[in-house]
Amino acid sequence: MLAKFFIDRPVFAWVIALIIMLGGGLALRNLPVASYPAVAPPALAISVSYPGASAQVMEETATALIEQEMNGIEHLSYMDSSSEQGTATINLVFETGTDLDVASVETQNRIKRVEARLPEEVRRLGITVYKSARNYLLISVLYSPDKSMDNVALGSYAAAHVLENIRRVPGVGEAMMLGTEYSMRLWLKPERLQAYKLTPGDVTRAVRAQNVQLATGEIGQLPAEAGQQLNAIITTRSRLSTPAEFADVIVRANPDGSTVRVKDVARVELGAQDYSVKARYDGQPAVGIPVRITPGANALETARAVKAKYAELAKNFPKGAVDWAIPYDTSKFVDVSIKEVVHTLIIAMILVFAVMYLFLENLRATLIPAIVMPITLCGALTGLYVFGYSINVLTLFAMVLAIGIVVDDAIVVVENVERIMREEGLGPRDATRKAMDQIVGAIIAITLVLSAVFVPMAFFSGSVGAIYRQFAVTLVIAMAFSALLALTLTPALCATILKPHVAVDHHGRRGFFGWFNRFFASTTLGYRSGVARILRRSGLYLAVYAVLIVCLVAMFTRLPSSFLPDEDQGYFIGLLQLPSGASQERTVDVLSRVEQMYLQQPEVDHVVGVAGFSFIGRGQNGGTNFVNLKHWDERPGAEHSAATIAKRMSMMFAGIKEAMVFAVNVPPIPELAAVGGFDFRLEDRAAQGRDKLIEARNMVLGMAAKHPALAGVRPEGQEPGPQLQLDIDRAKARALGVDIAEINETLQSTLGVAYINDFVREGRILRVQMQAEPSTRTTPEAVMQLTVKNARGELVRLSELATPRWIVGSSRLDRYNGLPSMKISGGPSPGHATGEALAAMEEIAAQLPPGFGFEWSGTSFEERVSGSQAPFLFAVSLIVVFLCLAALYESWSIPLAVLLVVPLGVFGALAAVHLRGLPNDVYFKVGLIAIIGLSSKNAILIIEFARDLQERGMSLVDATLEACRLRFRPILMTSIAFIFGVLPLAISSGAGAQSRHALGTGVMGGMIAATFLAVLLVPVFFVVIRKIFPGHARHRHDDVESGENQHD
Repeated sequence: MLAKFFIDRPVFAWVIALIIMLGGGLALRNLPVASYPAVAPPALAISVSYPGASAQVMEETATALIEQEMNGIEHLSYMDSSSEQGTATINLVFETGTDLDVASVETQNRIKRVEARLPEEVRRLGITVYKSARNYLLISVLYSPDKSMDNVALGSYAAAHVLENIRRVPGVGEAMMLGTEYSMRLWLKPERLQAYKLTPGDVTRAVRAQNVQLATGEIGQLPAEAGQQLNAIITTRSRLSTPAEFADVIVRANPDGSTVRVKDVARVELGAQDYSVKARYDGQPAVGIPVRITPGANALETARAVKAKYAELAKNFPKGAVDWAIPYDTSKFVDVSIKEVVHTLIIAMILVFAVMYLFLENLRATLIPAIVMPITLCGALTGLYVFGYSINVLTLFAMVLAIGIVVDDAIVVVENVERIMREEGLGPRDATRKAMDQIVGAIIAITLVLSAVFVPMAFFSGSVGAIYRQFAVTLVIAMAFSALLALTLTPALCATILKPHVAVDHHGRRGFFGWFNRFFASTTLGYRSGVARILRRSGLYLAVYAVLIVCLVAMFTRLPSSFLPDEDQGYFIGLLQLPSGASQERTVDVLSRVEQMYLQQPEVDHVVGVAGFSFIGRGQNGGTNFVNLKHWDERPGAEHSAATIAKRMSMMFAGIKEAMVFAVNVPPIPELAAVGGFDFRLEDRAAQGRDKLIEARNMVLGMAAKHPALAGVRPEGQEPGPQLQLDIDRAKARALGVDIAEINETLQSTLGVAYINDFVREGRILRVQMQAEPSTRTTPEAVMQLTVKNARGELVRLSELATPRWIVGSSRLDRYNGLPSMKISGGPSPGHATGEALAAMEEIAAQLPPGFGFEWSGTSFEERVSGSQAPFLFAVSLIVVFLCLAALYESWSIPLAVLLVVPLGVFGALAAVHLRGLPNDVYFKVGLIAIIGLSSKNAILIIEFARDLQERGMSLVDATLEACRLRFRPILMTSIAFIFGVLPLAISSGAGAQSRHALGTGVMGGMIAATFLAVLLVPVFFVVIRKIFPGHARHRHDDVESGENQHD
């Protein structure tokens, strides 16, 4: 037998333990660290640029075509898109486990198929496909302390000297720039063009022809003439590089020898490539560089590497002109929350040690489980490395639970050895041999049952599956190592460390332990007599059990549902939106006021503001603030948490009348959504048009505003705003000899931005762009003064060919799964959970007119999946436990007696979360599954012994009572050790405390009930079921005797 082998070879047992510890130490060095595992489904983003195009043009000429081509792509879960002024983004979200590299190739192949149908300008600028991630690891900023550099100069410096270096840092998946670099800008003067009878197209062609890179060859290029002695490269003046050189480009040479140059018809300067985004740092101009990490990278190491790279680059920054800061760093939350859980882990180990010492009253005996604990955790770390998992909040939670479970195996062995030494006077080695014979079955049974509970969790799909999987696999690995050590190292340690018991009356001992033993002995006698009375009135107690089940069902139905608890992650996001049609100047004015309001809050550390960039729609009228808070230690208490500050700020912003401004806490897993709250997509499924869709959306918003379970329900996206429609009279244009293509080119080159080609500056390839002077775009009258050239070379004013009129149109158009849609966000009102908010929105959607539907996206989509998977998960876990027990006990009835305990644990868990006002979230579900196994464990300890004693010839009731007496102490010891192990989770504070409360409260409550109710009711279940299903004995020679006893 395995245990006996190691009792005789303790060095061998230690070698195994040391190898496990070595493996754990090596794994710890290489395991990535993250807040959560990679739970977000894999996603690709397609980015399309079409400068000057309206949202409608973007949608009709590019977005819809690409979406049609993407339909039916393998493993696509859902797709959404947004078309805005000059840009469109299509997000493809795939099923969990999809290979993104393969999906990316397939996506690019499909884009190639549709490319010929896209506008030429879109094709020239290129369509990019990249792996998308919603959450930023950090946002770094470059600013000018002496204010000598503006946004554009800082952007160019960042692009030339910083951005590429940051992208090369190991672990950085994407680094983009919130700002712009230089571009050669040709500002056309329409009146000068008219005077010289030129069009924007003439300027474009001239610059394109004279700013070109030529491959001119060489003198003596091979094949060469015989006797060629010289070889030299031929060069010509190629790309231009300065504003002066571009200004001197000849647009037209006249017959009299005079020339018209670019400087005669345009102003040339080194300007910004894009004026739409302006970043600010604590109120002063800056350029932001948000960083996202690669999948599987270590968040903490990547953040440290980025900071180290900045420190290295800063040595060469112009003194006083450029400096850097990282005001928004999500890795701080990862770092602090991981440290808090490790802190919880250490406290749990100390508390468990104290409980063991109290019950065992022997330092040597207490040391054995204390030695086994860290070795088991090292084994779990090795397992994490082998499975490719990370050290994250979930795997560490699993380890905290594992401490309580792991220590059980060691306690069961040690306590049994101690009892045999005390009662039978055997030496440590003989007592260990006898003890292992008695309990090896129970150890294997407990390990199998607990593993059986968690294994089904590893096979679930989606983001919730990723959460369950890491949790379950960590626990199963820890339990497997625990069982291995309980059969190898623990018996070896018992045989070598423990000392023989001197015949002493424990009850006569003085001091605390003497009192404790006397108290416990009397409690055990009282417990045995109490169980005897209960067994005589088993019908009454089964009725009490039935009442508990009714209460359990009532509590479960009233428990509000949720996905994950909201955490204070040390930062939140502020969004602002002005009315459609508002200019950037107005937006920056509001943004600067909002920034000052944030900075006046005592909890706020830094604020990064970005005008023109928003999660709810880009445009001149939108802006975003990334608000970084001071360390958690500097702002204790719920009134200083991120969610509370965000709510307080949103109420303060109600006084800003010229814009909609609100602050939102970030979601618990930022990978699933950028902004917190639900993600409801209202769809037009009957092609009724955008106007009808807006009417339906307004109906939803109206009903949501009156619903008691909903708060902060708002539309995301841009409201329809004023647009100037130019109706071109095509017949008149044809009569005047004006080509429609000429009109289009003139409008795009003057009112939009025409990309001509590239130039080189300080080693970087930058764009040459052309646009009319800003004065041309101030009023409809100014626009109508533009001229186009007809076939005879004459200039015709736009006012002769087109009629302007004001219309209302959207500056952002959203689609979901190929249908026109509108996104609505919001959350539950105080006292309600997210599950109730989702149910309320579904109830509202049911009242909409025919032709409109809805779908959930992002976090809400995952929450709905998690809710539908949970009942099935519980059922599978119970069935697997039942089958394992049936196989172990060669009986169909005994597993039923074990499983009847499960509702007691669930009752305790529900009572605990009800008392603390916690919802039914993913952590609570994980805790419930743990309770199925843990409550079964207590029942197994009693039933295993009772069955054994019954087979040895004792009557059913006597066997049950004796089993209760023998196992009362180890059950209480293991259960109290476990309860104290999870106590730090339930009462913790600081970063990530909500998640720890959610898990710790349910498990602790469940375990308390499963212990104190189960020790009273398990004997009832066993006796009643054995009377109904007597079963048969395992040992042939005991057939007759056990048969008689079973019918007692």
